[in-house]
Amino acid sequence: MQLIRLTINHDTIIVAYYPVDDQTATARFSITLDPQHSFSENLDHLKARLAGLKVTAAILESSLTYPFSDTIISFNGTRVDAGLALTDCLNIPVVSQTAVDRDGLIKAVKAKTAYLDWHLDYYGQAQASRSHGQEAMLTVGNGYFGLRGADVESHADDDHYPGTYVAGGFDQETTQLKDRPIVNEDLVNLPNAQFITFGVDHQPPFDLAPTEIQDVYHSLDLKTGILTVTTLIQLASGHQLQVQSQKLANLKHWHRYAIRYQITPLNFTGTVQVYSKIDGSVVNSNVSRYNVFDQHHLHADGSASQGNAIYLTGHTKTSHLHYTIGASLSSPNLDLIPLLTVTEPTQSIQQQVSIPVQAHQTYTFDKNVVITTSHVQDTTVDANQELAQASFDTTVTQSQAYWHHRWHNADIRIKGDIMSQRLLRVNLFHSFSAAEALTSGQLDASVGARGLHGEAYRGHVFWDEMFMLPYYALQAPELAKQLLRYRYRRLPAARQNAADAGHAGAMYPWQSAQFGDEQAQLVHLNPLTDTWDADNSRLQRHVSLDIAYNVWSYYHVTHDCDFLADYGIEMMLSIAAFWLSKTHYNAATDRYDISGVMGPDEFHESYPNSPTPGLTNNAYTNIMVTWLFTIIEHLRTKISADAYQKAAKAAHFDHALTEQMRLIRQKLSLNIDQQGIIAQFDGYFDLPTLDLAAYRQKYGNIARIDRILKATGQTPDAYQVAKQADALMAFYNFDVPTVEKLLHQLGYQLPKDYLTRNIQYYLARTTHGSTLSRIVYAVLDQLAGHREQAWTLFSEALISDYDDIQGGTTAEGIHLGVMCATLLLATRNFGGVSVLGNYLQVTPQLPTHWHTLKFKQQFRGTQYSFSMDHTTITVNADHDQPLSIVGKTYHLKADQPLTVIYKQ
Repeated sequence: MQLIRLTINHDTIIVAYYPVDDQTATARFSITLDPQHSFSENLDHLKARLAGLKVTAAILESSLTYPFSDTIISFNGTRVDAGLALTDCLNIPVVSQTAVDRDGLIKAVKAKTAYLDWHLDYYGQAQASRSHGQEAMLTVGNGYFGLRGADVESHADDDHYPGTYVAGGFDQETTQLKDRPIVNEDLVNLPNAQFITFGVDHQPPFDLAPTEIQDVYHSLDLKTGILTVTTLIQLASGHQLQVQSQKLANLKHWHRYAIRYQITPLNFTGTVQVYSKIDGSVVNSNVSRYNVFDQHHLHADGSASQGNAIYLTGHTKTSHLHYTIGASLSSPNLDLIPLLTVTEPTQSIQQQVSIPVQAHQTYTFDKNVVITTSHVQDTTVDANQELAQASFDTTVTQSQAYWHHRWHNADIRIKGDIMSQRLLRVNLFHSFSAAEALTSGQLDASVGARGLHGEAYRGHVFWDEMFMLPYYALQAPELAKQLLRYRYRRLPAARQNAADAGHAGAMYPWQSAQFGDEQAQLVHLNPLTDTWDADNSRLQRHVSLDIAYNVWSYYHVTHDCDFLADYGIEMMLSIAAFWLSKTHYNAATDRYDISGVMGPDEFHESYPNSPTPGLTNNAYTNIMVTWLFTIIEHLRTKISADAYQKAAKAAHFDHALTEQMRLIRQKLSLNIDQQGIIAQFDGYFDLPTLDLAAYRQKYGNIARIDRILKATGQTPDAYQVAKQADALMAFYNFDVPTVEKLLHQLGYQLPKDYLTRNIQYYLARTTHGSTLSRIVYAVLDQLAGHREQAWTLFSEALISDYDDIQGGTTAEGIHLGVMCATLLLATRNFGGVSVLGNYLQVTPQLPTHWHTLKFKQQFRGTQYSFSMDHTTITVNADHDQPLSIVGKTYHLKADQPLTVIYKQ
């Protein structure tokens, strides 16, 4: 074990390096801390000084004594958790000298490593978007609802936002702005039933006043799904208390969640009042740029109380989604003390109770909450009965049981990289807490791009599904199927969308919500200019191709022929009919063109100075159309002729369209230069480049350079600049041979090293304005053999929400597509397990610092488990199956592990 010992004074870090356990220091130095910067920002100097030294753990000698963390220090007049900050910077466990003295070095380091692997912690009071971002990351939920990780004592303000969202719970409101009626469909922020707080001796209730909070520690236990917030409080009156809340969602009875609220007076004897509320006066205000619109969606119908329970009923104004929210308050201290119920004129209902308290005794209050809504297909759910059966302890037991099962089958275990281990588990936690209830088939909903964690994108469903569903198909195939059935139920709306645009078939919307009609706006507010710009994002018609890809991906992984016959092939034929109606013959090239579309890039909406929006022959779109027209011929052989004819009839797909599809799949246009660079669209090479380095120097963050250009009277349409991967996206979806086969099918031959040239060409023009960009380019770089660059992009994507690298967007909800994609990349690209063939092909490419990697996944009814390091791989399966490892085929026997030594 290679150690550093750290002593931190008010302006200095003193470092001693011990290359062997805790024996003899071979290097000593100090770092001067700059009080103008945060403690975390100062650590960059320490990291630079440690470069070249192998360090596996740190001992912190100067920590303070606190009940919730032993690595807290005082810096610049404030307290910070130096252990968390050092781990984030150096990727090592940090233990206190106290822990070493108590447990010994090895045991202390192991315990801290195990804790860090399974907890997401934040220490101290954060403000504004940083606080809101932490709340998004601390969200608990079960796929039916999501509860932002705000303190239970909070109301919506600049620093807190206790949002509550139910999957599929949308409402439309119209706002008149500058003589323009703007219609927005939002995922509704439902009444806040998380609220609970206290008062002392009948003084005003505690309201999270920063001056009264001495310390606060948030900890999300990923193993159990419990969010614990511990707060040390000194009221203006001098009363001191420790208050701890625990909050979690029920993963079995998914209408329920529970809160345990514990109050410990520290320096007084007297009375404590507890206030529990269901606040129906909330609005949608999580995204400040939306606040120019009408964000009032709720109408209260009534309130009631019964025993220790209160209820609030209401509906959304336009969609008429009816909801009932019930909350009960109980405590071992409440047996003989009556509850007072108060109905407030602001559409809220509150319970109050007062109890005598003594110093240093803990008083426990349990709040159980039930949410029911009218759009759940299971109409037998009764709020009264659910609430009567609910308890905090039962919810804990059921949540622990769910997560034990989920971690047993889906966990990705890494040795040698604490940050990757923890953040992959964070991503897995949110991937299922945002979606699990959808598995039931009782919810007519899908997963939005921001989960159930915030209000960005108004909760809409985007192409981000394409980054989620392939992961779900491997770990939770029933969930993946239900997400596709959401799209199937909106197939009539997609057909209507196409007809309204003058096309045949089905045209899925860029933004989908309740009904499947297009929810993308026609104008977009540029926050840099405060002006309305045209928004042509709905021209990203590739979303229909992404849905077709998800249909194929689910079928390919599961071989669910019933789904393909009953739903999938009809969706794909309907999408194909749309694309056939979008193509037109170009006599000059003897090829077919597709015009009036946008690619994933999003910065390019039209040609410079063109009055007509859209582009011609977007490379990703045309390659994926070629694939679609080809794969349909393959899939029709996997179902009966009668099933295919039934689907074709429903899709209005006749023999003439089949012949047209066979012709066009060989003659779609691409623009490829002599170096093998694939033009993003026709005319792309004619555009000038931008000096991105100069823009970075002037503006710093240029991820959204489109807004910067528009603020200076320019447009990204006029330059070779991209928000994210576009022309090369197909290489993310498929392996290289598959894409090359499609290119050859179209009659294009590319020179040697074309892929490396394309990757470097487009990387130099991409600002990564979407976190998904790093995901795609990580895969592309690995394909080109650029392993270090691939790791850099992957690790940036992995920390993107944790570090909020987009400067405040996490506050408005996590990026669920990126989270699912990092999980897939860890197994597909670094673990090297490809599911694109008819049996698994494994070529491990572990990052240098990953010692071992272990995971499980399903493929075509077989559960596989993998354990690998840099020289050896062990595979087990519960059925006999063939398997390729580094190009050599093996035959697995059921439940007989196979170990292979390979050269990386």
